Amino acid sequence: MAGFLVAGELVIRFGLSEDLVFPAPSAVLREAVWLPSDAVFLRGTAATLTNWALGLLIATAVAVPAGVLLGALPPVERAIRPVLEFMRPIPSVAIIPLAILLIPVDELMKVSVIVYASLWPILINTLYGMHDVDPMAKDTLRAFGFGRSAVLARVSLPSAAPFIATGVRIAAGVALVLAVSAELVAGGTAGIGVYVTTAGSGNRTDLMLAATFWAGVLGVAANLALLAGERRLFHWHRVRTGAAG
Repeated sequence: MAGFLVAGELVIRFGLSEDLVFPAPSAVLREAVWLPSDAVFLRGTAATLTNWALGLLIATAVAVPAGVLLGALPPVERAIRPVLEFMRPIPSVAIIPLAILLIPVDELMKVSVIVYASLWPILINTLYGMHDVDPMAKDTLRAFGFGRSAVLARVSLPSAAPFIATGVRIAAGVALVLAVSAELVAGGTAGIGVYVTTAGSGNRTDLMLAATFWAGVLGVAANLALLAGERRLFHWHRVRTGAAG
């Protein structure tokens, strides 16, 4: 990576490429350092993160109960599984133009696209978690007279929780990609994608790449934060998995 940056810098310094097309890495770095003090960029970042968090929260609130319900009712899951397998591979970015046509409210459209994209990782991981529940533990609880709801609350949900957390972490990255992509396609008044588009229209390639860099930093930070929380809350699951392996 360092070699690539050095090579890019040398290409610009020796005039082998125009900096409007391929800006010097030092120029991009300088703009990236300066961007956190730019009020317009900060407002855009706040707008992007607001849509990201809201979409991820709604997707979690919908996908987890749906996954638990389907996992607890195998006949229903088998009936719905073909529909899930048909819709899940559809690229979420591809539905943005359709969402623009169907949802005239700008922010609602963006949140809806984020919800759709985030739904699948959480739903599928919740289903995997429900399938991974130890049947002996459920049978033991039933043998002591506990009903379906008690087995679900005491065994199934705690066992599936690490899978759900992993699904949310994966969905967080997907949600950020869709938040920025929707802003790039649909525009709007604020957002990292809007900032990138505006910089591009002004031939500020250095600003475009600097803003893109910060979008990547936000994605990495969100993933690390969720991963740390996942490890802290479900360290017992990693221990059990390692012992099983």
